[in-house]
Amino acid sequence: MAQRPSFNDLRNQRVLITGASTGIGAAVAVGFGACGAHVGVHYHRNAEAAKTVAAEIEASGGRATLLQADLADPASHAILAQQAVKGLGGIDVLINNAGQIFERRAIEKIDDAYYLRLFDLNVRAVVGLTNQSLPALAESGHGAIITTTSIAARTGGAQGTSLYAATKGALESLTIGLAKELGPKGIRVNAVAPSMIVTPLHDGITSPETLERVRAQVPLGRLGEPEDCVGAFLFLASSRLAGYVSGITIGITGGRV
Repeated sequence: MAQRPSFNDLRNQRVLITGASTGIGAAVAVGFGACGAHVGVHYHRNAEAAKTVAAEIEASGGRATLLQADLADPASHAILAQQAVKGLGGIDVLINNAGQIFERRAIEKIDDAYYLRLFDLNVRAVVGLTNQSLPALAESGHGAIITTTSIAARTGGAQGTSLYAATKGALESLTIGLAKELGPKGIRVNAVAPSMIVTPLHDGITSPETLERVRAQVPLGRLGEPEDCVGAFLFLASSRLAGYVSGITIGITGGRV
């Protein structure tokens, strides 16, 4: 008889999640903790929020290790990977979640500084941290990489976010390429592309009117919450449930796309 599907294989898995102090990253971190994983909770500035996430993980039966780094600084990629390996005892799952919009800018107002700021965090950091984590992921024997992209990668984004959308498009393409490149090393590579999820990412950037306009376009009749994304990450991390799944992007859209 076939085994009953479950996330039991995530127990004691060593999971590094970037941008895990708030929003989607925080919800995903708590979700892995509830499965008994050892979670590396990465944060940049918000130490108190990261501590709260770590406490929730510990309360649910998982383990948490706090890891601080400014991923916009390329020198931090190797340091964070080393700290994660030391604190977690290795890396089985790498979740590249950290990313930002920063602000809405029309194309004529995009300068070199803004371009580099956006691509350094949203793309360069993913490439750098993935690179530095590869030895540990290969050593795991069942390594998995999951990157948070956005439905904007397929739609081009909303007004003033075309460059942000381009960074997410780069990540979706990278996901497909790395699935081919790293498959022979036993590493699966996938992505999760949320639509409009109510997180601090939109604070001061997305107006209530815009949120309502998007909500009206969602067949399920509501905007997404961070918790709506958790199941996709757990599924893609599970070698029992998704052991032959690589190179795909799962959209979390409420039917909007």
